[in-house]
Amino acid sequence: MFKDNLVQLRKLHSMTQEDVAEKVGVSRQAVAKWESGETAPDLEKARLIAGAFGVSLDDLTSFEPEENMGLSVPPKGRHLFGVVTVGDKGQIVIPAKARKLFEIGTGDQLVVLGADGEGLALIKANDFLNLADMIRNQEANNGR
Repeated sequence: MFKDNLVQLRKLHSMTQEDVAEKVGVSRQAVAKWESGETAPDLEKARLIAGAFGVSLDDLTSFEPEENMGLSVPPKGRHLFGVVTVGDKGQIVIPAKARKLFEIGTGDQLVVLGADGEGLALIKANDFLNLADMIRNQEANNGR
């Protein structure tokens, strides 16, 4: 996992082992050993690597491309929850990991937003209404 993610991220960012070594403060040989799986970096070095590539430490060390449609480690704060199928009445099942991360439970209402050519977004109805109220209040205060 870690070694494969490191190689993939390094190549994705068009970096050499020497470039990574410089960012982390180690030798190129240390990076080569990490990529071969011969050794692993300590926690602080792993944190620096994750920061250099803009990914979470958890994803750097445990992201499984095979379980995520073969894609590479996503940027920090971005998620790929998998593929869902639209049922005959338009229903979808939101993956458990997404429901847990965004605290979506049975009976919660979601607002479906969309932009032509860009896609769909889901947001909890309460959060959407709170955001709308905040914008309204801001506009009212600016109009004074």
